[in-house]
Amino acid sequence: MKKYLGFILLGFCFTNPVSGQTNNSSNRYLEAYKQYLSAACPLKPDGIKHFVYFARDRELIHGHSFLKIQRFAGAQIMYPWEQLEPEKGKYDFSMIREDYDYLLLHGKKLFIQLQDATFNPKYVGIPAYLLTEEFDGGSIPQLNEQGKTVGWVAKRWNPKVQERFALLLKALGNEFDGKVEGINLQESAIDGDKNNMDSTFTTDRYAESLKINMLALKKGFPQSTTMQYANFMPGEWLPSDDKGYLRSIYQFGQEIGVGLGAPDLMFKRKGQLNHTIAMMHEGQFTVPLGIAIQDGNYIGETGNNTIVSVRENLVPVLHAFAKDFLKVNYMFWVYQEPYFSEDVIPCFAPNYPEK
Repeated sequence: MKKYLGFILLGFCFTNPVSGQTNNSSNRYLEAYKQYLSAACPLKPDGIKHFVYFARDRELIHGHSFLKIQRFAGAQIMYPWEQLEPEKGKYDFSMIREDYDYLLLHGKKLFIQLQDATFNPKYVGIPAYLLTEEFDGGSIPQLNEQGKTVGWVAKRWNPKVQERFALLLKALGNEFDGKVEGINLQESAIDGDKNNMDSTFTTDRYAESLKINMLALKKGFPQSTTMQYANFMPGEWLPSDDKGYLRSIYQFGQEIGVGLGAPDLMFKRKGQLNHTIAMMHEGQFTVPLGIAIQDGNYIGETGNNTIVSVRENLVPVLHAFAKDFLKVNYMFWVYQEPYFSEDVIPCFAPNYPEK
């Protein structure tokens, strides 16, 4: 990927900042959601492509209710790098092929999420051969605020890891480009500190490394929709400490034709409001934008698996906010129950099941 580095830097020099990013208060969007509180179900036609997100639980697509609901275009499924390349240079795409064929049989499409980071310490997510000295260990632990390992992330800034990732994308594209609806790379955020990063890591290098991976993604999939999830970047916190990292990812995606997205539609949380939401709302994009409603988002939280029986149905507000404030092209609705059956389906298919 070295030959692309000059193009990355050149393209970056000619981009313009997202309007208003550095001048506005961190509270500027805190009440933006209120204009959508009157939204109600059923949801009106919107032009958005709606997918149901199954994470790694790919087997749950079989016989799932979304298959019978016309407004759902298909399923977004996460495939771990370690399962797609069990041995160096030996690829196994049988899982993707099986899911693609099953969805196609039911008139639905597949959207691939390629996993190189995990949020469970039991899963590393990348092939074992990368966890060697040749690749400088291949990954680092993701740490919470207490310094406890909560997952792992590939060393995206390591040139040798980048090279293997690009080869994976090329192999995937050779088989699935133009067939699947799209493919996205996982979120830009990584959780750690300077003590668990290696000596080659810098925040500048990390930002440029994501761009190298985005170029490889676009090269591998010139026809299907491509997307980089870009939510937070190490080394900055917007808007008070803006190094231009996240902004440059959004600018670069627009330049090379890679869409931008993010996990967790949190319309009341300042972190998301000043990062993902600000980038999408303030920017001018011709590439696709996407937002994921993930675990906990149906009750206004993130990563929460608690079942709340008495609650407000947030689906109409989530939808209206994403459609009008973010102007997204894709929405990815996690299958989390009971919220999917009790809140999502009545908004998308009020007469389902047919009586």
